[in-house]
Amino acid sequence: MQPHEFPRCGHFFAARISLCVRLLLEELLIMNIKITSDSTCDLTRDYLDAHGVDILPLYINLGGKSYRDSVDIVPEDIYRHVSAGGDISKTAAVNVEDYEACFSRYSTQYDAVVHINLGAEFSSCHQNARIAAEAYPNVYPVDSCNLSSGHGQVVMEAVALAEAGLEPAEIAARLQSFVSRVDASFLLNQLEYLHLGGRCSTVAALGANLLKLKPCIEVQDGKMRVGKKYRGAYEKALLEYTRDRLSGPQARNARRILVVSTACPPELVDMVCAEVERLTGQAPTARPLAGCTIASHCGPSTIGIMFVQD
Repeated sequence: MQPHEFPRCGHFFAARISLCVRLLLEELLIMNIKITSDSTCDLTRDYLDAHGVDILPLYINLGGKSYRDSVDIVPEDIYRHVSAGGDISKTAAVNVEDYEACFSRYSTQYDAVVHINLGAEFSSCHQNARIAAEAYPNVYPVDSCNLSSGHGQVVMEAVALAEAGLEPAEIAARLQSFVSRVDASFLLNQLEYLHLGGRCSTVAALGANLLKLKPCIEVQDGKMRVGKKYRGAYEKALLEYTRDRLSGPQARNARRILVVSTACPPELVDMVCAEVERLTGQAPTARPLAGCTIASHCGPSTIGIMFVQD
């Protein structure tokens, strides 16, 4: 070995040590942020567990009793109750005390908590979360302006931003602008649950059944509205609905497509997912099942498409 090679080795090891120190410092500087959400986000359990997302359940009132969404009750319980002639279930927001219990626990275990709420126009969840968060300066409640897996899209974005190392205030700020880029809609197979819940008149429900109309429910500006009404068999309507949602300019750069459903025949969900892939060149990111909140309002055999507009 030539004498001049020793300094070169020394420079090499010094550079390696410097790089390791820099990477260690960067890792230490990344904040440990906890993402939490209301149960209405309708994401798969695998995803929630993989990213450590904790869920606060809404309350489902059925048959004179109160249950916690997806903890004490599942959608099938609601369907059986209604099929047996029972009243439709009612939903109630997560209360302030539940949020306080969550925030008090995680605000000390983590550098910050970012909580994603069901849209403020649909429930008092966000208002209750903000009240609870007043005592915790490192807790950031965010209004998803959405529901079901549209709400879930905001949760997934929060997870991605936190895992990328952004600070909680920046995550909350980015999410406020992100919510308008979530396209969320459902196609209902029947109006029975809307009618039983007082959200649809008897005349409207009867007319829709006679004409075989399948209404599309859209989320726009944080509110639900009735969109296009499709006529005919549900299978045919689903294909038309999928093409309408993913063929227009709003879907030109669609990403992270979620196909959510309530007690649908698997072949119908498969059909929609195949059409999504044919239209966009990408398979759906996930096929979550909707929880009790959507089940209470829409009933079984509902399919929704949620994606991000880039």
